[in-house]
Amino acid sequence: MSDTKKYLSNAYNHLKTITRHKVEVGKNCFRCGLYRQGILHDLSKYGPSEFLMGVKYYQGNRSPNDAEREDKGLTTAWLHHKGRNKHHLEYWVDYSADRSVPGMVGMKMPDNYIVEMFCDRVAASKIYQGDAYTDASALNYFYRGRSKTMLHPYTAKKLEMLLKKLAEEGEDATFDYVRRYMKAYRRYKKNKTS
Repeated sequence: MSDTKKYLSNAYNHLKTITRHKVEVGKNCFRCGLYRQGILHDLSKYGPSEFLMGVKYYQGNRSPNDAEREDKGLTTAWLHHKGRNKHHLEYWVDYSADRSVPGMVGMKMPDNYIVEMFCDRVAASKIYQGDAYTDASALNYFYRGRSKTMLHPYTAKKLEMLLKKLAEEGEDATFDYVRRYMKAYRRYKKNKTS
């Protein structure tokens, strides 16, 4: 296959993959009542900084970020992405306000972004695992994940609770719970600012 054909094939397949993922996350967010976040989710993936790297490192069975990281030692697309998308735990990493804690730590994420992160993880598991996906897939990925140590304890507890609920009770019960929780959360936030 010529370089041009390979590039065009990668571009088409990467666009298809990120769009399938975005649509799946959007559906999940809509089920939770997060309409705006469902529409705006991952729009930065369509910009040149992220899209062109995604095309270059596209493989179809895993994130292109992994291949870019292996090739360059860092992931320019990921560094761009995590700095613009608040549903990623890495967006919320900062130096600790407690001077006795050295280095960087995870900050507490607002609940609406924890829920979007949950929706994102479920969708990614479905897209990358295909027929092998189960309701426990995203929870298993969370347990294997190397970045969970960077999560703020509150964020980790909330995310793990949602992933466990999904694994034990299924999608309908979990998304119903999250929708009711987010409705109460928005009411609380509105009353707090009034």
